[in-house]
Amino acid sequence: MTTFRRRVAEWRLPSLKWATLRVPQWSPKTAAPDPARQAAMAFPHLQQPSFLLASLKTDSINKPFAQRCQDLVKVIEDFPAKELHTVFPWLVESIFGSLDGVLPGWNLRCLQGRVSPVEHSVAVEFLDPGGPMMKLVYKLQAEDYKFDFPVSYLPGPVKASIQERVLPDSPLYHNKVQLPPTGGLGLYLALNPFEYYMFFFALSLITQKPPPGALHVRTSDCAYFILVDRYLAWFLPTEGSVLPPLPSSPGGPSPSPAPRTPAVPFASYGLHHTSLLKRHISHQTSVNADPASHEIWRTETLLQVFVEMWLHHYSLEMYQKMQSPHAKLEVLHYRLSIRSALHSPAHPGLQALHAHQESFMPTEEHVLVVRLLLKHLHAFANSLRPEQASPSAHSHAASPLEEFKRAAVPRFVQQKLYLFLQHCFGHWPLDASFRAVLEMWLSYLQPWRYAPERQAAGSDCQARSVSERWAPFVQENLLLYTKLFLGFLSRALRTDLVSPKNALMVFRVAKVFAQPNLAEMIQWGEQLFLEPELGIPQRQHRLFTAPSFTGSFLSSWPPAVTDASKVKSHVYSLEGQDCKYTPMFGPEVRALVLRLAQLITQAKQTAKSLSDQCGESAAGRPFLSWLGFYPADANGSYAGNDLDEMGQDSVRKTDEYLEKALEYLCQVFRLSEAQLAQLTLALGTTQDENGKKQLPDCVVGEDGLILTPLGRYQIISGLRRFDIEYQGDWELQPIRSYEIASLVRALFQLSSAINRRFAGQMAALCSRADFLGSFCRYHLLEPGLSGRRLLSPVGRGHAANRSRGPRLSLRFLGSYRTLLSLLLAFSVASLFCVGPLLCALLLVLGYVLYAVAMTLLTERGKLHQL
Repeated sequence: MTTFRRRVAEWRLPSLKWATLRVPQWSPKTAAPDPARQAAMAFPHLQQPSFLLASLKTDSINKPFAQRCQDLVKVIEDFPAKELHTVFPWLVESIFGSLDGVLPGWNLRCLQGRVSPVEHSVAVEFLDPGGPMMKLVYKLQAEDYKFDFPVSYLPGPVKASIQERVLPDSPLYHNKVQLPPTGGLGLYLALNPFEYYMFFFALSLITQKPPPGALHVRTSDCAYFILVDRYLAWFLPTEGSVLPPLPSSPGGPSPSPAPRTPAVPFASYGLHHTSLLKRHISHQTSVNADPASHEIWRTETLLQVFVEMWLHHYSLEMYQKMQSPHAKLEVLHYRLSIRSALHSPAHPGLQALHAHQESFMPTEEHVLVVRLLLKHLHAFANSLRPEQASPSAHSHAASPLEEFKRAAVPRFVQQKLYLFLQHCFGHWPLDASFRAVLEMWLSYLQPWRYAPERQAAGSDCQARSVSERWAPFVQENLLLYTKLFLGFLSRALRTDLVSPKNALMVFRVAKVFAQPNLAEMIQWGEQLFLEPELGIPQRQHRLFTAPSFTGSFLSSWPPAVTDASKVKSHVYSLEGQDCKYTPMFGPEVRALVLRLAQLITQAKQTAKSLSDQCGESAAGRPFLSWLGFYPADANGSYAGNDLDEMGQDSVRKTDEYLEKALEYLCQVFRLSEAQLAQLTLALGTTQDENGKKQLPDCVVGEDGLILTPLGRYQIISGLRRFDIEYQGDWELQPIRSYEIASLVRALFQLSSAINRRFAGQMAALCSRADFLGSFCRYHLLEPGLSGRRLLSPVGRGHAANRSRGPRLSLRFLGSYRTLLSLLLAFSVASLFCVGPLLCALLLVLGYVLYAVAMTLLTERGKLHQL
């Protein structure tokens, strides 16, 4: 550390000479002209590199991680902003990685406390909202430096809008878009240090990919997830106000970012949304009149950055276009055309439509971080006192933070979250990983879980009941309850409900919607939307009317309006004026719920049937089959299924989840047991007299059984199946997962050589009529095909041609179970001082006695059949 400071002190004097010159990575505020800065812009060849930056780059290669962070702490404390501003862009990129994902940075997404505790602790403390990195941000913020951020790395809809010279509706981008510098390419944003830091931090969740071969990362333990949680708790407080920034200079707290004049002409969707901060500053005569107004901009900026970078990947206009049947057919034609070389290239407009809708697919970690954001937002918005949350509290006496709490979710989050969830529901794979999306959705639907009064609930009934005060939230978010529930239904009808993970997801959704009073609130919201109204709201691009140029987005907050107007405005703003709304409690959705109830009942019976079959097959196996000396079934393979691998405990959980889910669905949609029983019988899911599962529904034709449409549906859904057996040569069966492939092939070659060499002798022995002939036939002859079930009559014609002579099979020695059993037997024998040779003789003698007994039983059985 002493050497580092001495080296920097030697370079500090010459670096001060160039401290006021403009570096290509930043553009200072242009309020007051600076001759040195103008000279640097006029003569770019005079710009010199920062020696402090060069020293830090060298140390980043040669020093360990913890030592580098300690050096950075001292540099941030000792050096002024004039020298640190050249270091800041490099430092941010070295931490969060490059925007193109080539440089990994510190790889915060994979930095886990249980794997690398020292590096994890150092990184989290350095980037903590009260840590050294934020001190650097506030120190640069006080000098009002600006840093360039390329527009090309913004989310797709935002990038396309800015490149088309249309200003996005988010206040985050207003007064920041700049033309490229001389010789530069592309538009860029001029961001203050806090915005620049948060842009990189939020985008690193998307741009940084885990290294190849990385182990599974537990999201809750990674440094990135912990930092997101700390930032949200710091800048979105549930108690008190936002903590002021740490003093970075004797002049006091860092000033608010001043508005900039747009340098590019924009045709905005409507009037500009200015920030909450600008409203208060434009009406204040003293900068110290209301300190809260100077700090609320950080809360607003952080929320907007997180929402824009994590959720704003899908365009509202594109989504509304996709709702029309004509657009869906065009996109389908485009998807088919790109898969066929015979078709001409698709129209560019269709390519753009397809790219906007499917170019971005979030990861499971991304969804978990968004869920954390939603939980903090609910806690933040619900931290208002009852008198502040009432409509009468909308007055000028409310503090900026209180106004922001009321407006944060509907103004910034609702629309983008709805589009994000719609895309996930429509494009996420039909597997158990959808649980992350499901829990994010359910967290948003239940803001009462994060309300302060929930902790003080008196009884369990009151804690589970949804209060009437949440009716406005349900009405203003009606589509997130109803249309997304319909999307979940379509997914649930296509999944295997026998799987415990899929059954759990159905149970979770049914339990949430079955909360007392919630279904009634949703139904009342639908009635408000469907009731006729004299005036139909006009189509608008935003949820509410845009404010004036001089006001805040809060100034556009609507006065007291009817509940019906709120619901209609919500639906029309998201789905478009010509949307076709499907009521959640209408006949169409009710029919889908009945179908899901049928599948739940069938899945319960299937799970029970498979569990019984597993138990029967386990009980019916010979004892020596567990040691590998006897085939486990008639096919020479071991029986098993998915439920056998999951275990009986998972079968019990599946049954419990499906039972409760069916109960909750009956409560929400008022289904009777008579309806369920009637529909169950209609699908033919009853069992026969013996309690065994029937075959799929089919009819008998000339060539055997023919599946009916119902039978095809039963097979596709996994409700019924045929018992398929291997009818070919035992020795040529596919190698099983419990066998050693190389050993099986070697044993096959050995047994084939023996069979070719001694074929005549084995045939003579098997033709004998005495006990020796019976003993040889038991070991050398394959069981007759007559003992097997041939479901297809076509196979019976070829059965006679597939008779094979006596032969020796050594394949059982290639099984892991056989080798493990032999190893266990020799190990136990060694404990009793029995040598390997004697142990082998005893095993052979034991098997000979077992084979003699089985030969006698087999011959006696044949005599009884005659």
